[in-house]
Amino acid sequence: MNIESIIFSYLLTFLVFLIVDMLWLGVIAKGIYQKYLGGFLSDNVNWTAAFIFYFIFVLGISIFAIYPSVNKNSVNNAILMGALFGFFTYATYDLTNLATLKGWPLSIVFIDIIWGSFLSAFVSFSGFYIVKWLT
Repeated sequence: MNIESIIFSYLLTFLVFLIVDMLWLGVIAKGIYQKYLGGFLSDNVNWTAAFIFYFIFVLGISIFAIYPSVNKNSVNNAILMGALFGFFTYATYDLTNLATLKGWPLSIVFIDIIWGSFLSAFVSFSGFYIVKWLT
């Protein structure tokens, strides 16, 4: 796979992640986060920080789930490793918040970990087929 295909597959996978997560945060779960995290939420999203997170996270999914799964030619491996990547990363974030922030809701811990696992599995599934399509 040439560098242009790697970059293009990364950008398409990034777009999938961005669209799905924005749909979750901005539409589906917006009320849930407002209800439980209203006091923690900023009035304005720091888009620079958000995009840096997205770029790093999709890079992690690519390194730990998508490309190893493409090498194994196993979409099931992509889904499993993506789900595990999401589980461990979202659990790290939410359990750290639960341990260190006053009033961090336990329900958000479970919601976020489930969401992160699903999102990462879906993005890994999509990224697997994007890479296969481009090779």
